[in-house]
Amino acid sequence: MRKFLLLFWIVLIMPGQIMAAIDVYEFPTEDERRRYQKFIEELRCPKCKNNNLAGTNSEIADDLRRELHKMVLEGKSDDEIIDFMVSRYGDFVLYRPPVQSNTLALWAGPVIFLLIGLGAIAWVVVRRRGLSGAETALTEEEQRQLAAILESEKADSQKSKN
Repeated sequence: MRKFLLLFWIVLIMPGQIMAAIDVYEFPTEDERRRYQKFIEELRCPKCKNNNLAGTNSEIADDLRRELHKMVLEGKSDDEIIDFMVSRYGDFVLYRPPVQSNTLALWAGPVIFLLIGLGAIAWVVVRRRGLSGAETALTEEEQRQLAAILESEKADSQKSKN
């Protein structure tokens, strides 16, 4: 029964949903179509949080795509379009927000964490090299004791074999 319901869903319902999600906007020139496509791929949907405008079916994304289409056809510049979107929805709509005091942690965070990670790795490597050097340096007395222990172990193992 579950397989039947899944098959029913895939065959009858999903194609309608998929086709409903396709927006078709006409542009007089290929350059305008490319600009529009660039914008819907680079601007984030305010509702969906981590999807661009091209990858969501939300109502607000539909509205923004319509608005972008209108602005591109009106001949607005890229800066005017970005300024409009930022003034309306804030820097959140940009996947690459500008470096400002309120976005400094966003831009500097990955670099800081990378440096901390590299520092931790360097510290572990230096520490291990220091310990391994100290462990292998035996005094002459310790070397004689070690040789005596090894010799006695060798003699014991010979006796047990016989």
